[in-house]
Amino acid sequence: MNMIQPNCRVQFTAQDVDFVLEVLGRRLGAADCLVKLLADEETRDLILDDETLFRALLERRGCLRVSSRFYFYVLVRHVFKRSDIHDRSVADYVAEVLAAFSDARRAECIIPGQAAPLDYFFEMVSALQTADERTSFLLRVHIGNHSLFLSGVFPERIRFRAEARGFPDLKYYEQLGQTHYRLAGEHRLAQRYRMEGILRTLAERFQTTRRALNDMADRLLAIGDPDYPLHVVFGGDKEKLP
Repeated sequence: MNMIQPNCRVQFTAQDVDFVLEVLGRRLGAADCLVKLLADEETRDLILDDETLFRALLERRGCLRVSSRFYFYVLVRHVFKRSDIHDRSVADYVAEVLAAFSDARRAECIIPGQAAPLDYFFEMVSALQTADERTSFLLRVHIGNHSLFLSGVFPERIRFRAEARGFPDLKYYEQLGQTHYRLAGEHRLAQRYRMEGILRTLAERFQTTRRALNDMADRLLAIGDPDYPLHVVFGGDKEKLP
């Protein structure tokens, strides 16, 4: 279990740059000039905020030749701005969470000394009782991330299961995510990782963040539909909603 960092913007690929050139090249100038602008942190961020990129990712048909980090960052950044969440590092972090959880192996919660991953929240909370300091911090961050991912991307599935089968509702996920993001943000390791501000924002604005992701999910392939198979979307066994 590794610490997710807000570093989507420094891991874009050549295909991501090609996509920006294709979408914005005519308006921003020659290709070599645009590449230089993307290499500068400040101008890169301004370019990524362009509404045209956001619309292109949503409206283009067929397979998009962009990385998951580029895709999620642009989408998350734009829906967060509309929800008055303007800190780019928060958008970057949440985009990296989505990119990580789109890979079943990266999303697994495996703690030292145990071969099998922890699939359910009650297992993760129970593991906190005997975890060392670092593992405890990482577990709390993972619980926050997992709560945000499930409630942000699959709210209708959570509602459906809560109403039909008595499973936990969205309020449960919000409270769980808020609590563990807050406790992780207060941990001394949050400062070492330079994550205290991001974790504090996610704790304080969990519901706003969750709803912004709901808006994003509503635009994408109806993946929030209760009957949509999660393993088809992300290639992993995410049918287990803890």
